Amino acid sequence: MQLIRGTHNLHHAQFGCVATIGNFDGVHLGHRKILARVREQARDLGVVSTVMLFEPQPQEFFVPEQAPARLMSLRDKLRTLAALGVDQVFCARFDNSFRSQSADAFVRDLLVDGLGVRHLVVGDDFRFGSGREGDFAYLCEAGRRFDFSVEDTPTCELLGARVSSTRVREALAVGDVALTEQLLGRPYVISGRVHQGDRIGRTIGVPTANLPLRRLRVPISGVFAVTVTGAGLKDAPAVANMGYRPTVGGVDWRLEVHLLDYTGDLYGRHLEVALRHYIRPEQKFDGLEALRSAIHNDIDNARHWFAETGL
Repeated sequence: MQLIRGTHNLHHAQFGCVATIGNFDGVHLGHRKILARVREQARDLGVVSTVMLFEPQPQEFFVPEQAPARLMSLRDKLRTLAALGVDQVFCARFDNSFRSQSADAFVRDLLVDGLGVRHLVVGDDFRFGSGREGDFAYLCEAGRRFDFSVEDTPTCELLGARVSSTRVREALAVGDVALTEQLLGRPYVISGRVHQGDRIGRTIGVPTANLPLRRLRVPISGVFAVTVTGAGLKDAPAVANMGYRPTVGGVDWRLEVHLLDYTGDLYGRHLEVALRHYIRPEQKFDGLEALRSAIHNDIDNARHWFAETGL
């Protein structure tokens, strides 16, 4: 998959495409339906399939403190899109210059002259351009002028409600790992590179791999049974804590993973941690001994769950 970072690199794009535009946070079942349609149309027209993303996501630019929690990093998003067969991604930097361009400039400079869009798949509530002046009707009219076609995205429902990134966040917020997996069509995964932590886990007999999270906000907290892939591991069973670690006075939001029956050095290695089962919320204990006891109870619960499910 080809990645074009920034409008100044559009000359590297493969010209002539079927495109879609959005955040694609989580790349859930609804997104997958859109991507399948984009790939189908691109194949029929003999052009490349293209996804246009924004970094930061618009809400993170306008209201960073109120922006919704991210479901995935840009790195994970790109890897997922590549795995789903997207040919190229245009990642536009969302800044004051980008937000101030008119709807006409957006269409002409980016879609027509930049990407050579032949067909566009977007939601009928999609808005763009300075003051959000561009909408679905505007795109349809622009398509007639610049000779590209436009269609709205199909609705995707699960269990009687629309699949959306918001719904995935809501499921994660209450620890509903099963619903999250249904909405995504796969387990929810957090990835990152293992950094050296406080080494407190080793002092209580539970060494952990620590993955700092470089996101404005994250959508989950608590203790989970997880599987770990990377560094030679494939779906290795583990227990993970996501949160501030209040018992030891933690100040940064961190994912700490204890691999069951594993010995080895994971520092500097990139891991993918897949949530499988919610165990309990994060809580503050009265000292390290109480924390050690709780963690060993979490490990017992995780082992029991893995044994029952056969994972």
